[in-house]
Amino acid sequence: MHAYLAGICRNLDSPAVIVGGVADHVHLLCLLSKSMKLEDFVRDLKRNSSKWARSQSEACSSFYWQTGYGAFSISPSHVESLRAYIARQEAHHCKVSFQEEFRRLLTKYGIEWDEALVWD
Repeated sequence: MHAYLAGICRNLDSPAVIVGGVADHVHLLCLLSKSMKLEDFVRDLKRNSSKWARSQSEACSSFYWQTGYGAFSISPSHVESLRAYIARQEAHHCKVSFQEEFRRLLTKYGIEWDEALVWD
């Protein structure tokens, strides 16, 4: 899946720096195309990867992404530390759940959210 997501990014003129994650989520660091809106990028990424995943096996025939997503921009000076963070997702999530981590990011950046709408 990670390699396939990187290929979709490339096809959308938004090259991936790194794609990683664990069973319940994915982190993707890419250079978003200047000619594409973020919502269109995520829609195309989810649509194309879901279609591909469902075609891989009967076990994946009902694969889907959750409705929402989180997107954050970073400064160029943070690219290497974020790349390293994404590369060590398995070890990281043995200590901190995705939900805890996402809540912490939302709080850190002053983003209000409704628990009932964040997880599906």
